[in-house]
Amino acid sequence: MKQNPLLDLSGLPKFDLILPEHIEPAVDHILARNRQQIGRLVRDIKSPSWNNFMAVVEQLEDDLERVWAPVSHLNSVRDTPELRQAYQVCLPKLTDYATEMGQNKALFKKVIEIRDSDEFHRLDQSKRKVIDNAIRDFRLSGIDLAPDKQIRYREVSSELSSLGNQFSQNLLDATDAWHVDVDDEQGVSGIPQNALDLARKAAEEAGATGWRFSLQAPSYLAVITYADDRMLREKMYRAYVTRASEVGPDGGKWDNSEIIDQILRLRREQAALLGYENFAALSLETKMAGSSLEVFAFLDQLSKKSKKLGEKEVTELENFAAENLGFDALAPWDYAYVSEKLRQYLYDFSQEALRPYFPLPKVLQGMFEIVGKLFEIRVEASKPPQLWNPDVKFFKVLDFEETIRGYFYVDLYSRKHKRGGAWMADCMGRRLTSEGLQLPVAFLTCNFSAPVEGQPSLLTHEEVITLFHEFGHGLHHMLTKIEVSGVAGIQGVPWDAVELPSQFLENWCWERQALDLISGHVETGESLPQSLLIKMRKAKNFQSAMQMCRQIEFSLFDMRLHTSYDPDGESTVQEQLNQVRSQVAVVKAPAFNRFQHSFGHIFAGGYAAGYYSYKWAEVLSADAYSLFEEKGIFDPFTGRSFLENILEKGGSEEPMVLFEAFRGRKPNVDALLRHSGLSPLEEAA
Repeated sequence: MKQNPLLDLSGLPKFDLILPEHIEPAVDHILARNRQQIGRLVRDIKSPSWNNFMAVVEQLEDDLERVWAPVSHLNSVRDTPELRQAYQVCLPKLTDYATEMGQNKALFKKVIEIRDSDEFHRLDQSKRKVIDNAIRDFRLSGIDLAPDKQIRYREVSSELSSLGNQFSQNLLDATDAWHVDVDDEQGVSGIPQNALDLARKAAEEAGATGWRFSLQAPSYLAVITYADDRMLREKMYRAYVTRASEVGPDGGKWDNSEIIDQILRLRREQAALLGYENFAALSLETKMAGSSLEVFAFLDQLSKKSKKLGEKEVTELENFAAENLGFDALAPWDYAYVSEKLRQYLYDFSQEALRPYFPLPKVLQGMFEIVGKLFEIRVEASKPPQLWNPDVKFFKVLDFEETIRGYFYVDLYSRKHKRGGAWMADCMGRRLTSEGLQLPVAFLTCNFSAPVEGQPSLLTHEEVITLFHEFGHGLHHMLTKIEVSGVAGIQGVPWDAVELPSQFLENWCWERQALDLISGHVETGESLPQSLLIKMRKAKNFQSAMQMCRQIEFSLFDMRLHTSYDPDGESTVQEQLNQVRSQVAVVKAPAFNRFQHSFGHIFAGGYAAGYYSYKWAEVLSADAYSLFEEKGIFDPFTGRSFLENILEKGGSEEPMVLFEAFRGRKPNVDALLRHSGLSPLEEAA
């Protein structure tokens, strides 16, 4: 198998050599080897210890992860029919293996022996946490189930993995398939030049005339926010909110309806097999929140703080549209457009006006300088390894002693056959091996507009925030000092705490000292003028209550689906969403809106019964940042404390313990409400 590039684990992945035909043989090989080695381990090791047992299991699992990580990444950023087929074939094999290991009683017995041994108390905190987590995960994998129920648990897990992948592929296909061409200049009135250049390029590449707009985020957002042509906005909106559903222009072609019901049905069955009342209770076993009641109370608290103000913001928007734009009533495809007009009216600037000040190369370099000041590190370009796309960049992170802490790939431009959104993913994790220290490597992925005609990509301020957010995740992964992979970096961190470093880093995008580093006009090099910054800050909480209500809507919908919804009952998923909207939404969605069909976070990602995590972690991040507001945004002592107590510790301790070590107390919601402009609002009676 030496000729298979996926099995060459001597260094970074050989992306330009990996072919779809390599995937299944590599996965088969590594799974067979792992099964054989683990069988030998549990048979031959009579007195298991960390070194003779856990460290060997960790090595086997890391080898598997290093084989699969580049495949999973390529599936997200360079989708082809052949790669998709190979990926889909391997998913059930990997799920079956994971469940099989989780139900391996001999393996479980050895881990229990280590936990009950004298050695356990001499192990460091990170290794004890790995063992405790492993025992918990054995139980969550059905180790205590009767044989027939274990078999059913495996079947359910495998089917869920395949369904999640199919959901994601349907969404990608539906997004890629649709476009609209516009031939006359009047039809593109209002759309920023940056977006028009991209649309012109897309039309030319397709052999069409005029401008071609797609459902890729940079194209869709430009039209829905700026296009004066109301019919064009409506056409784009209808296509976007009905993707992968039974309605809309491609209705029924990539329909996720049955997949959604089947996923919810199987999750419900999985929870019942393990003895949980519902899937939310199962999901919360590995999170900070103690119960669904606690999550519902948290969301209710935020809703009370934001709904009245959200309704006031909607009324303000409607009045402005009637008085200044001649709208009798606002349609769903008008809200973003009118909101931008109102923002410009109130604050005399638009996101598009900021683009020239945020050329991507300047933003990247400035971001690296900011984290350098905060955490005494240095980011510099590294000799690029083999890449999957010529636009990808590669960097290394060094500390003040010039020790390399990690590496990361950066893939920032939107393109066809690349999953939408932004994310950070592991390529390799930090761990101490028999051959030395394996350094962490991250994938940093966004979907910004690509450069056009020699100009660099120009970002809106919102896109700058997105970049900082994902880099915050990357720093969590790369700056860890934990040397066992199960709790190094983001591994082992509860899902509702994992957004802390990412949301935390966003705060520097609003600070004068930081903006001087990340901004520089594309033509003059001038940093963002103070006059624009003042307007930005005044507009920071523009419609923040509306946005808060929308996030609560998503979170509440997710929790309702995974607590009380019965896929085989009389109610439908759409009716569940409608009920949630009637309770917390301040903007009425049209009947044809099928948001759930593209809700990849909960149906194809890790956020099932966990979407509330964004707001939960935002409480932590806002409160953590408030200490920098007190001490100074580049205070070296505070920066070092965050590095040492949060970033370097990874998942080695409970997040509340780490937060209290940094902040000196438990978190409270006050900083989040203040940052969101919601603190003056009294709670509803």
